[in-house]
Amino acid sequence: MPQFLVLAYDYTDADAGARRAAVRPTHLEKLKPMIEKGAVLTAGGILDDAGTKVVGSALIMEMPGRAELDAWVKNEPYSQGRVWERVEVKPLHVVIRDGKLMT
Repeated sequence: MPQFLVLAYDYTDADAGARRAAVRPTHLEKLKPMIEKGAVLTAGGILDDAGTKVVGSALIMEMPGRAELDAWVKNEPYSQGRVWERVEVKPLHVVIRDGKLMT
């Protein structure tokens, strides 16, 4: 199944942090079934250069195809809630998974 690197960058306006905090519980709840079915291989917040503030999200996803990934991004609570301003998607080939070399 195709794998993708998703880099999602937050809005930078004064209310961006508050929106992220407000939407985070829904974002995490909606991720649970994606994690359970193996679509989310790993994920985390992108930090600013000081390492103190979350400024985006990074995910490695495994989805049936790009169209399904794009639909997921469009409907993701961080997209719907104006947390993510810009999302970059790159095809990816995972080489190490769960601590094992995949050849």
